[in-house]
Amino acid sequence: MTSEGAASQQDSGKLAENVMHFARLLRGAGLPIGPDRVIDALDALQIAGVERRDDFYWTLASVFLGRRDQFDLYDEAFRVFWRDPRHAARVRHLPEVRGRIPRRSEESELSARLVQALTARYRPPPADAADRIEFDASLTFSLEESLRTIDFESMTNDELAAARAAVAKFRLRLPELPTRRHVPDARGARIDPRASLQASLRGGGATIPLCRRSLRRRVPPLVALADVSGSMSRYTRMFLHFLHAAARDCDRVSAFTFGTRLTNITRHMRHRDPDAALARVARVVKDWSGGTRIGACLGEFNRNWSRRLLGQGAVVLLISDGLDREGAEGLARQMERLHKSCRRLIWLNPLLRYPEFEAKPAGIKAMLPHVDSFLPVHNLQSLDELAAALALPPPRHSVTPLLGQEGKL
Repeated sequence: MTSEGAASQQDSGKLAENVMHFARLLRGAGLPIGPDRVIDALDALQIAGVERRDDFYWTLASVFLGRRDQFDLYDEAFRVFWRDPRHAARVRHLPEVRGRIPRRSEESELSARLVQALTARYRPPPADAADRIEFDASLTFSLEESLRTIDFESMTNDELAAARAAVAKFRLRLPELPTRRHVPDARGARIDPRASLQASLRGGGATIPLCRRSLRRRVPPLVALADVSGSMSRYTRMFLHFLHAAARDCDRVSAFTFGTRLTNITRHMRHRDPDAALARVARVVKDWSGGTRIGACLGEFNRNWSRRLLGQGAVVLLISDGLDREGAEGLARQMERLHKSCRRLIWLNPLLRYPEFEAKPAGIKAMLPHVDSFLPVHNLQSLDELAAALALPPPRHSVTPLLGQEGKL
C-alpha cells in the first residue's frame, strides 16, 4: 500500500469517527439518531464528498433530520462541532472543508438542550483553566421557578426528568356520577320496598319500617386517545406519564395511541413503574413519530371500542394537534359520533401555546365543533389546568373557548 493510500484510509477513519461523535452529540440533544443513520451518513458522504462545506452540511442534514423543527438544533450543533475554534481542540482531526452554509442574521444563544449535550461530552481538563470551555450561565435558570412554564419540546433531559417526577405526584379528582344501581342510604330520597318488607318479616310483620336507598355514585371511566405523530411525540410522552399517575385515582382508565393506526395500550400502561410502562408502549406502537390519519383511527375506535368503553358517563381526552394528512376526510362525522357516545370530550392541543393560534387547518375546523373543552397541553402548568378542569364538570355540550367569526380563539 502506498503512503498516499494509507493517508487516505487514515483520513477516512478520522472522518467516520468524527461523524459518529457528531451523531452522539445530536442524540444527546434529543434528536432520534441511531447507528443506522450514522452508517447512512458515511455512505452519503462517500458520494457527495467533503471538499465543500455546504455539501457536507446538507448531506448530514438530509440523513440526520426527519422534521423541519429539528433544523435549528442541528444548525447550532453543526456550527459548534465542526466550526467553532473554541471546540476544535476537543474534536480530533476535523476534516478541512470549504464552502458556505446558511448564515444567521444575528448571533443567537445556544439552546439549553445543546448546552447540556455539549457539557456532557466535552468535560474541560482540570489541568489548564485557560483551555476550559465556558457556556452562558444565563441558560441555567432556577428549575423550581421556571419548570412549570417551560415547553416540553424545549426542555433539556434533566428538566424532562424533573417534569416527569412532578407529574408522578399529580392527584386527579374526577367528580363522582350517579349510576343506575342503588345502595342502602338512611337519608336517601327513595324508599326501598324490598328492604322494607325484609325488615318487616324479621320483626314479625307487625310494623313495616321504611328503608331508604339512593343511586350509587362512581368515578366515570377515563379514556385517552393520544396522537403519536412526529410533531406530537414529546407532548404525548409527557401526557402518558400524566395518564399513568391518573390511574391511581381512577379505577377505569383506558388508553389508545393513533398515528397511521389505532393501538390499544391499556394493558401496558398498568405497570407500576411509569418508565417501564412507557418502554412497553414504545415496543408495541409501530407508528410512533410517523404520519397522522385522525379520521380513520377515530372511525376504528368508534366501530370496535366505543360501545365497550364509553358507557356510564365516560370522559374522553383527545390529545392531538389536529393536523391530518388525509385532509380531514370523514373526520367531522367521526368526531360527532365520538362526542355523542361520551359524556364529555376534551381536546388537548399543544398548538394553543401560541397566542396567534388560528383554527385554519381543515382538521382543526372539522374537530372543534364537536368538543366540550379545548385546552393546551404543552407544559406542567397546562396539566395542572387540565386536572382542575376534570374536577369541575361543565354542561355537557358547552365548548370552551369559542371561535370568533374569523376562526380566531
